[in-house]
Amino acid sequence: MNAKWADEHPQVKVYISAFLIDKYEVTTADYQKCVAAGKCANVISNYVQMRGANQPQLKVSWFEARDYCRVQGKRLPTEAEFEKASRGTAGDTYPWGNETANCRLAVIQNETGRGCTDRFGVPGSTSEVGSRPAGYYGLFDMAGNAHEWVNDWYAPDRQKCGAECLGKDPAGPCGGKDVCPGYTEKVIKGGSWYWDADWARAAKRRAYIPANRPPHHFGFRCARSL
Repeated sequence: MNAKWADEHPQVKVYISAFLIDKYEVTTADYQKCVAAGKCANVISNYVQMRGANQPQLKVSWFEARDYCRVQGKRLPTEAEFEKASRGTAGDTYPWGNETANCRLAVIQNETGRGCTDRFGVPGSTSEVGSRPAGYYGLFDMAGNAHEWVNDWYAPDRQKCGAECLGKDPAGPCGGKDVCPGYTEKVIKGGSWYWDADWARAAKRRAYIPANRPPHHFGFRCARSL
């Protein structure tokens, strides 16, 4: 097994209760409304080409993403929910099936460059949300565009994590509570404009500190239990 896929194994079956998840990544316009209302911390991308009103809000920490969702009466999705929403009922590799990610289907890095756009000096970038076809359940950009925070603390081996990572409605170590002794990184899912097709796979996992320091250009979407 390739070492870069080690934290995706062993494959396990889990059960997810019905839930709702946002159709789109949270946009800059969405997030800035929360900032204007004094309920969210102001965060602005370092890159001018990634600040469009309908592009995904970037550079937020996990805490800032969590707070935005709470203001909306929602929460961040669990890793299991995000992966379920990405893979459909058959457990496919990508949100559209098993065809390898490409620039027709997702905003990723390919032979033309990052974001499918940075060839000949044009800087790579995210695109407006919903610029590619919807995947399973009518959801957009579950692969590519912006990497997305989910609620779980990162456990490199779900079986060693134990019951909190297995069974019904797993929420990861400590049940996803804000503080979890022994765990220092949160999970990011979905791939992005910066990375290639392998990173856009639904099973792919990334770990990063929730404070997002130094800042990476992560985005997010919210979910709600039924």
